[in-house]
Amino acid sequence: MGFTMHKVFLALGANVGNRERNINLSIKLLKEKIKNVRLAPIYESKAVGYKDQANFLNTALLGFTALSPLELLDFIKKVEKKVGRIKRFKWGPREIDIDILFYENLIYKEDKLQIPHPRLHERDFVLQPLLDLEPQFEHPVFKKTVKKLLEESSQVKSIIQRI
Repeated sequence: MGFTMHKVFLALGANVGNRERNINLSIKLLKEKIKNVRLAPIYESKAVGYKDQANFLNTALLGFTALSPLELLDFIKKVEKKVGRIKRFKWGPREIDIDILFYENLIYKEDKLQIPHPRLHERDFVLQPLLDLEPQFEHPVFKKTVKKLLEESSQVKSIIQRI
């Protein structure tokens, strides 16, 4: 009997400590439960929300998991903790931040999890890595491709460079 594998897109960001190491360690740990992983390039971007902090490194990954959305969230929180994430304040500095962007074409909303990620369409540092992975993936709420969302993004561009 086989497991049903679900296509997921995750965003990873880090701006505390060895940012690249934190992202790479997170990816290694995520591969325990996420298979056939494809990675986007890493971008450096300015912080959004709380701006008085170091630049972030950001990337995205595409993979397949047998975990349910809430199991995936719990697994991600454990990975963040293993990598050394310390809870500070909303939009504050982070050793690692991992967000579920898409889980198949699921639209899911409850207190501790919302899929698709509610602000991904406003963030070029999320959309650009997604574009690198799958430009024609369609946002299940907006019914627009990642490529179209990035073209329409009104946010001040935060990406500084591709690493």
